[in-house]
Amino acid sequence: MVDDDASIRDSLALMLGLGGYSTRLFADAESFLLAFEDHWAGCVAADLRLPGMSGIELQSQLRERGSRLPFVIITADGDVPAARTAFRAQAVDFIEKPFDDAQLRAAIDAAFGLERERIEGSEMRRADRQKLARLTSRAREVLEHAARGLHAKEIAAALGISTRTVEVHKTRIMEKLGVRNIAELVRFALAAEGPTRP
Repeated sequence: MVDDDASIRDSLALMLGLGGYSTRLFADAESFLLAFEDHWAGCVAADLRLPGMSGIELQSQLRERGSRLPFVIITADGDVPAARTAFRAQAVDFIEKPFDDAQLRAAIDAAFGLERERIEGSEMRRADRQKLARLTSRAREVLEHAARGLHAKEIAAALGISTRTVEVHKTRIMEKLGVRNIAELVRFALAAEGPTRP
């Protein structure tokens, strides 16, 4: 929670704590950035208007650092351009004060849902990359060519091996990766090339 009003920080922390969320409180964006660590997971609820850097500027700074933490922007004096900027940076919600607790909880719940999906996706990609790392260098070459849509004959010609050897490699790769067909194999290879950040 990033808000320069201590009473708002305390009341929202109490409300979120009663809802089962643990919170960290910051009076400004700069102190949040000083404390921020790449491994943090959760959600950032930030006031739009802060001393120094605004909530939207904080969101932008975190995106530049590669953080995908979901944001909920809270404001007493929001306008359409500010809301548009926040949503373009993938804010989960833009809540105007005064708001009721249920509205903020719903936004935070939605943000945590997105965060769970991001973490699960990251863990799946990490597991997929570990499986790929266990393949032989030749098997990885075959996989890379197959992922580009080349057929066995084309892969064989490109690698200087027989078509039969390519088919054997494909079968073994599919067994090791736990995929059932070439379409799944291609999806696996492309997914494993996805973002490496957690």
